[in-house]
Amino acid sequence: MSLIYQLFFGILMVCCFLCLYRIGRGPSAPDRTVAIDILGTVVVGLCALLAIITGKDFYMNIAIAWALLSFIGTIALAKHLEGRGFDE
Repeated sequence: MSLIYQLFFGILMVCCFLCLYRIGRGPSAPDRTVAIDILGTVVVGLCALLAIITGKDFYMNIAIAWALLSFIGTIALAKHLEGRGFDE
């Protein structure tokens, strides 16, 4: 693994830990929701980086599926926090 890939991997791991810290210590539920959404985006970035490094395309399939699930989960959690039903 070249130095630039290691640097990107390290930056993404630091972002993961910062998001986990915000999820655990967030002062309010919306802050935690945003941190969960950002963590999903960082995981997609990690999957894309793994796809580039290894040359295997199934990591991109995992990234696409994770992005879709993260988006749907964030929308569902935002509606729940707002007090609205899922059918609205």
